[in-house]
Amino acid sequence: MNLQTLKIFCDLVELKNFSRTAELHGISQSAVSQQLAQLEMSHKIQLINRRKRPIELTAAGQVFYQASKDILDRYNQVSSELATLKQSSTRIHLAAIFSIGMHTLQPYIQKFMSIYPDVNLSVEYYDAKDIYEKLLRGIIDIGVVAVPKRDRNIESYPFENEPLVLVCSPSHPLAHESQVDIHHLQGEKFIAFDEGVPTRKHIDEILNRYQVTVRTAMEFDNTETIKRAVEINSGISILPAPTLRAELANGTLKAVEFSNESFFRPTGIIVRKDKTRSKAGQYLIELLRKE
Repeated sequence: MNLQTLKIFCDLVELKNFSRTAELHGISQSAVSQQLAQLEMSHKIQLINRRKRPIELTAAGQVFYQASKDILDRYNQVSSELATLKQSSTRIHLAAIFSIGMHTLQPYIQKFMSIYPDVNLSVEYYDAKDIYEKLLRGIIDIGVVAVPKRDRNIESYPFENEPLVLVCSPSHPLAHESQVDIHHLQGEKFIAFDEGVPTRKHIDEILNRYQVTVRTAMEFDNTETIKRAVEINSGISILPAPTLRAELANGTLKAVEFSNESFFRPTGIIVRKDKTRSKAGQYLIELLRKE
């Protein structure tokens, strides 16, 4: 067992998808399966229930996942401290939720690195709960989340307002519409975010405002798994448009704008209020801010 194996395991748990985990690490899906099998053989216990779709942790897997996260967090913290002692260059640790980091953040990172090529910028993906926790603990310097929440110890700045669109399978009747009235979602099978995900609350508020009730068929904690469920026509969903570029280009999903109004998912940059920032860190925040 090594740290890379732990990282692959944690990413598999969070993405709930072997192929996406393989893509994230630049390895084959088979290699991800082998790493998981190696862990289970080493500890002589099953960590993941492969019969579930999406995959689920066993009780032992949950214990191992939390311990792995603690080990990786501690290692990242130690690595950061050692790097600071070893070199004089500035280090910035940024964390974003997966959907923003993969689909919206990249152009900003590229521009920042063109201005500050010597800065050691670390970018990692976590769920929103972990980002808030790591920010308050000082493990990360900047967070990028959806639907930022208020906290007296955190400053929040607006980032991108991501357009929300109806997403459906190409075979769904609504796929042929150029626009759709949100009331047409009444009674439709719906693939939703988990209740603990901030975007879920935001979308529920939109549906409630229009007095629309959907039939929640499945709930997931990330956009990638929701897209896979919609692709096989298990239901429709509402998702941020930037997360759909690949699927729309490949024709595996259809996105339809709403005729009622333009709906958005607000995203934001969060920083700890008492954190001293370098010149490069302040520039990155200003680059990301949208007033």
